[in-house]
Amino acid sequence: MLVGAAAALLVLGLAVWFSTGVGLLRLLGLSGGGAALISVNQPAVVRQIQQLQRLETVNYTMDKIISGERDNPYLPKFLAGDRLLLVVHGEVIGGMDLAKIQPRDVSVSGRSVSLGLPAAEIFSTRIDNAKTRVYSRDTGLFTSPDPNLESEVREAAERQLQQAALEDGVLKSAEQNAQSALTSMMKGLGFEQVAIRSIH
Repeated sequence: MLVGAAAALLVLGLAVWFSTGVGLLRLLGLSGGGAALISVNQPAVVRQIQQLQRLETVNYTMDKIISGERDNPYLPKFLAGDRLLLVVHGEVIGGMDLAKIQPRDVSVSGRSVSLGLPAAEIFSTRIDNAKTRVYSRDTGLFTSPDPNLESEVREAAERQLQQAALEDGVLKSAEQNAQSALTSMMKGLGFEQVAIRSIH
């Protein structure tokens, strides 16, 4: 009877193993009381990082007064000029495109992982129309407001906003924030040592 029971248990264990990939002892909770060890290999790490795609890590906002004007080469401004002052509220979003990471940029050794990250970049620069307004508009006595002037001032504002963000170190902040986020992510996957380097 004991031999029959053992044989039945063995057959049941093999059936569970092949159908679920889980050993019978683990299924019954008899394989030990320790915490499960999750094995994360290099392809899995690469896949996890690439799935983040464009990781936005910094949002830079600024208010700025931008001016634009039209002059007449033959008449003074008070007769034929057109001048606009625009109070602009805009934002620059920066981060890291993690889809650029290649398998060669990731190295896994036990509980240590080394990541090579691409350069941080600016994803978008935009003017918030709801918070942007015309501060003043002065036109000459013999002229009417130029309908294209405000659009040109807004375009100039976007360029100035992006330049101001770059001068204030927005890319450096984006890189540091991305490194911090990925370090936390790797430790969440079970790695104890995380080394990050730049590949740009």
